[in-house]
Amino acid sequence: MALSTRLAASLRPARAALRRAAPRHCRGLSTPQGSEPSFNLGGIFPPLATPFSPTQEVDYAHLEENLRRYARIPFRGLVALGSNGEYPYLASRERVEVVSCVRRALPKDRLLLAGSGCESTQATIELTVSMAEAGADVALVVTPCYYRGAMTTAALIHHYTEVGDASPIPVVLYSVPANTGLDLPMEAVITLAQHPNIIGIKDSGGDITRMGLMVHKTRQEDFQVLAGSAGFLLASYAVGASGGVCALANVLGDPLCQLDHLCRTGQWQEARDLQHRLIEPNAAVTRRFGIPGLKKAMEWFGYYGGPCRAPLAPLSPAQVEELRSTFSANGWL
Repeated sequence: MALSTRLAASLRPARAALRRAAPRHCRGLSTPQGSEPSFNLGGIFPPLATPFSPTQEVDYAHLEENLRRYARIPFRGLVALGSNGEYPYLASRERVEVVSCVRRALPKDRLLLAGSGCESTQATIELTVSMAEAGADVALVVTPCYYRGAMTTAALIHHYTEVGDASPIPVVLYSVPANTGLDLPMEAVITLAQHPNIIGIKDSGGDITRMGLMVHKTRQEDFQVLAGSAGFLLASYAVGASGGVCALANVLGDPLCQLDHLCRTGQWQEARDLQHRLIEPNAAVTRRFGIPGLKKAMEWFGYYGGPCRAPLAPLSPAQVEELRSTFSANGWL
């Protein structure tokens, strides 16, 4: 694709600068001693919630306000248009505009991962190119799942290989079986890790054995594993994950960055104590109450949460009280 080739050439200097700015891994995490990944994903990434106005239009002013606050937290970068960004509910135009807005507000030394996965390979490639043009550093590509019965290992390898070949920016695989009903097969991950433009996976399944095996089986490749939830972040680091894309970071960004630091510096007892206090709040804003719960919790910590887009419904008063009690019981409110 000529457009992809031109974009890739124009983006190389910026990608090189981001590689130089990346924090170095500590011994004991996923990168073997003496080896550094070419594009370091180590650290915490909040998958941004997309703010909406009372009329359910994207609220860019409140998005920028949240981004200013996040700039003070030592995140490795941000994820736009992940599951917590209500990605399926945004029009293509809105998706590109959101990424452009985030890129303008994001410090230059921080990575921007942008969701670009669609159901067809062609649409995924087209949106990935658009995300690169809008300023994304990495494309986060969720598994196509509408015809999940046909999504064999071979079909998924073909899909991601085509995307990796055409993408002007690096690609991170995204497996989120709670939403897609589809776990990216281990065989596919191992094969795709060998692709020069596929640099990692965000795994939200929570199977630590699987994550550890991914790290082990891809250890010779330039490939990193990211935990997809704060509830199993410490365990993921223990088996070699590089970082985490955690919904709870929208609310408790500093504590999650502290947990990242404790794991990297081998302070495992302190890390375990902190991890324990994060498990219940994380479950509350993911599995239990989902995005409406996440947005409500954001408001208690000074961020704009606001409404979700229909058909996602707001929490009931009883659910709000239960959510608040969960944060209070763990010492966060």
